Amino acid sequence: QVQLVESGGRLVQAGGSLKLSCAASGGTFRNYAMGWFRQVPGKEREFVSVISVRGENTYYSESVKGRFTISLDIAKNTVYLQMNNLKPEDTAVYVCAADSEGGHSWFTVAGYNYWGQGTQVTVSS
Repeated sequence: QVQLVESGGRLVQAGGSLKLSCAASGGTFRNYAMGWFRQVPGKEREFVSVISVRGENTYYSESVKGRFTISLDIAKNTVYLQMNNLKPEDTAVYVCAADSEGGHSWFTVAGYNYWGQGTQVTVSS
């Protein structure tokens, strides 16, 4: 049973940077991929980024491409999301996810079978 714990979220001013972490335990990187989603109240969970466990593939949503970078430290069982040039519209709960089954799109919530609790990122204007 994989457990995911996010950290690093906080209040930051627009234009600032944050680095989120997601530590995985209990079965870890037999996963196919690790992803980040974000959610605001009243809206569906939105895909942000994903990295294959071998690290050879990374994907980003158009809204964060060029500003966010996903990375993976297999030795630490941790996936990171470096967020630069943050905008108020990036404000959300950021949630880490793991796909250990494969066979589904990594751009949708259906592509993941493990989820963290999330960490709040608030960007002030």
